[in-house]
Amino acid sequence: MYSEFGISENIVQIANEVEKELEPIFNEYEKNCLKMSAKVLKAFQKNKVSTVDFNEVTGYGYYDGGREKLERIYADIFGAEDALVRPQIMSGTHALALAFFGLLKYGDTMISISGEPYDTLQSVIGLTGDSENSLIKHGIKYEQIELVDNDFDYEKIAERVRQGNVKLIELQRSRGYSQRKSLTMDKIEKVIKVIKDNNPEIIVMVDNCYGEFVEDKEPTEVGADIFVSSLMKNLGAGIATSGGYIVGKQKYIHSIAERLTAPCIGKDLGANFNQLLSYYKGIFMAPSVVKSVLKSMTFASRMLEKFGFDGISPRYNEKRTDIIQTIELKSDEKLVKFCQGVQKGSPIESYVTPIPDDMPGYEHKEIMAGGSFTPGATIELSCDGPMCEPYTAYMQGGLTYEYGKIGIMMAIDNMLK
Repeated sequence: MYSEFGISENIVQIANEVEKELEPIFNEYEKNCLKMSAKVLKAFQKNKVSTVDFNEVTGYGYYDGGREKLERIYADIFGAEDALVRPQIMSGTHALALAFFGLLKYGDTMISISGEPYDTLQSVIGLTGDSENSLIKHGIKYEQIELVDNDFDYEKIAERVRQGNVKLIELQRSRGYSQRKSLTMDKIEKVIKVIKDNNPEIIVMVDNCYGEFVEDKEPTEVGADIFVSSLMKNLGAGIATSGGYIVGKQKYIHSIAERLTAPCIGKDLGANFNQLLSYYKGIFMAPSVVKSVLKSMTFASRMLEKFGFDGISPRYNEKRTDIIQTIELKSDEKLVKFCQGVQKGSPIESYVTPIPDDMPGYEHKEIMAGGSFTPGATIELSCDGPMCEPYTAYMQGGLTYEYGKIGIMMAIDNMLK
């Protein structure tokens, strides 16, 4: 079977050994998937979902019962007061920008407590780029507190919060393109308590991209006021073809919704573009798809370690808090070859050879592999990285473990050859 994909016998043999070794870890993923599935199913039943909730509503989108019910389901699943789940939110960066501009006004101060934000968010803030529409250009002040040994600087955060004049604190759960580790929910819970104990009025906002259903708790369940992400990641499950969501306290969701549409209209406006069925299916299937991704990335981590690669994070036996796997490949050639191997193992455009090029919002040239049904859907097996030292590959996704396993084996084989 594997020979049809050109995968060497040596890789097949090691893959079989690795799978047996990983059985106890895979069993833990199964248990968490069952727990998350029960939570989702309960929310569907509580809100009495019916086939009529999937109907398309056009025009202004007034009186869309299916849309309103979906947003109640999101709020229930994540222990929040309200949610905004819309096709008009086009990406994770868009969701973050929308939340910032909905919550911050001229003269307000926001602080990132997880160090430097993700590349595309830096231009939203105004740290890079020359946009006249960044937060800084709108008179919003920005501060940054660095992590210390992959953890929050709790003492410095507490001291700054006590000084006052802070409207919003933002933290990024996933590592982005940095070399740090992603932040676990235990650490997030601890830092939120520090913030709220010193100043309960500060808005705590979490960039939750890549994190949903990986652990058994989410940011709003440990004290966050708001968190955001894209539906082309975990909660879309490869079924949603666009969209994003924001979950949190009702008063903040109201302000953000008015930024999305118009003052005094807020959540009442917005045609669903016939996306509701895919959104319902996406959140319903998300626990299972996230489990498959975790299995795929854990398999990749152990396989690469077996072949002598270091700079692997997280290692196969480390606790995971998101779906991202990184590998420091130490050379531009290996990074390119690995990504090209992932593309070869994809269902869509496997015949295409990705090459490094400029990408909007990124400082360095990027190599991106993603033969996915929905372009840009990183819940599907994909891999990318900036063409700069230490030439790190950022891999994620895999709609099923079986597809993820084959794709990863092809990527390793392509790089080694």
